[in-house]
Amino acid sequence: MRELFIECADCGWREPYQKPWSACPECGRGWLDARYDYEEVRLKWDAELARRPFTMWRYRELLPLRDDAHLITMGEGGTPLYPATNLCMMLGRPHIYVKDERQGPTGSFKDRQASLAISAMKENGITEAVLASTGNVAISYSAYSAHAGIKLWAFLTSAVPAEKMREVALYGSEVVKVTGTYDQTKQVAAEFARRKDLHYDRGIRSIAVKESMKTLAFELAEQLGQILGPAPDAQDAPWRAPDWYIQSVSGGMGPVGVWKGFEELLAMGLVTHMPKLACVQVEGCAPMVHSFRAELEEAEPVLNPQTLITTIATGRPGPAYPFLRRVILENGGTFEMVSDEEAFRAMHVMAKMDGISMEPAAAVAFAALFKMVSQGIVKPDDVVVVDCSGHTFPVEKFLLGDDWARSVEVAAKTEAAPLPQEEGLLASLERLDRRVQRIAILEDDPDATRLLRRVLQAHGEYQIDEAYDGEAGLEVVRRASPDLILLDLMMPKLDGFEVLEALKADEQLQDIPVIVVTARTLTPHERKRLSDRTHILLQKGSFLSDELLEDIDAVLG
Repeated sequence: MRELFIECADCGWREPYQKPWSACPECGRGWLDARYDYEEVRLKWDAELARRPFTMWRYRELLPLRDDAHLITMGEGGTPLYPATNLCMMLGRPHIYVKDERQGPTGSFKDRQASLAISAMKENGITEAVLASTGNVAISYSAYSAHAGIKLWAFLTSAVPAEKMREVALYGSEVVKVTGTYDQTKQVAAEFARRKDLHYDRGIRSIAVKESMKTLAFELAEQLGQILGPAPDAQDAPWRAPDWYIQSVSGGMGPVGVWKGFEELLAMGLVTHMPKLACVQVEGCAPMVHSFRAELEEAEPVLNPQTLITTIATGRPGPAYPFLRRVILENGGTFEMVSDEEAFRAMHVMAKMDGISMEPAAAVAFAALFKMVSQGIVKPDDVVVVDCSGHTFPVEKFLLGDDWARSVEVAAKTEAAPLPQEEGLLASLERLDRRVQRIAILEDDPDATRLLRRVLQAHGEYQIDEAYDGEAGLEVVRRASPDLILLDLMMPKLDGFEVLEALKADEQLQDIPVIVVTARTLTPHERKRLSDRTHILLQKGSFLSDELLEDIDAVLG
């Protein structure tokens, strides 16, 4: 039996972990942590980890379950980490990685929490439990409790979309809809559990919940070590911590667990440094952000959340805020907030540019990344991991409106008016074809060309011509007569300045608008040369896709 202790963060009380505690028996406080023999774990991992399946349970020695016979797992964890390639190019930050938690058994990072929490319930003989949720926790717990044979009462705020409530009910949980805020829902659920003498899931105050989240840190550090190699200052540290870990937060459970995970990796010598945390909330419910900016030691609650993104609308964040505040003050990092509109915009950008469709709560983190880059908080060489915490959810009504698809009707063949099928199909397709505007991309970098083409394809309205040097570009423009030219300045044969001179000298081409997209830092003289020949100057690595589209729409009118 490995060494496993429980320890009070406030008074230092410590004893072998035999059962869950709701509070420290010495000081009565509720912030308890599990502690392990890290030297022994490092030796075991060095010998065995490479042979284990890539799930969160590969890190079994640092998870507080006493007996594997009680383990409830459905393959959670082991989610991919990959670069957001197009986003990296747009933002000029080459090391942005997505930890894709959409790929868990129920589609969110809460599956990690459910696996360990439900396993702990089973180990302690619990057969009926109560929890409060804004959606994803209830879905995950319902799936895992069904697997474990535990009856679950799920109290959900009435703001939770009906689709999520139905999914909770599908697993056989008892769904109780509470007309009120999430904090009021938690109060009702806790009182129900007390009256019926049932186990109540305490969220971040539960050791199992905090410990489950640290597996995110273990995985992404191991994955970054494989992708980028060890950090430059590494000696015997084969894994790698990012410079930034960004996650949207409600109660703050995720970053709290991730921070503990990196502390343990540092103690074992597997990484060389701790990351900076960016904890992100939505403007309509941002008690941590407002309290941090007001230099408050305790979070001032938001009593009436005003946001459509209900899954992270926790007005009273509880004990996580003082912990995260201390971590950020001592180690760097930030609390940030974004609007609902910025989150929905980020959903659009990530889906259209990198093929990653996520729920709004996950998009909140990406919207904050955009802000942090524009403000210079995230530096060009920083390694950034953004937690994509949940799957796409049917919120397209907020994004797409009613006109999100087009219809094609193939006319039927009748005796009165015979019509060949091919002709009817072509006529129908022609009705789809709005006035297609033509754009020429003159760019010698294939990656930049691909990015620009993807931006235009995502908009869906343009015919695109491409050329990879200045001479070929002029030939394309003369042949195609585009409505707009996207022009790079640094090209072989003829550079962008020479192309502009040639366009200006040709009466048939001189009025075609030009948007210059360049990575070059221009001198005042070069800017003057461009001023009367181009409509807009965009700097590579400093624009988002919708900004380019807005500029294109403005030019084309």
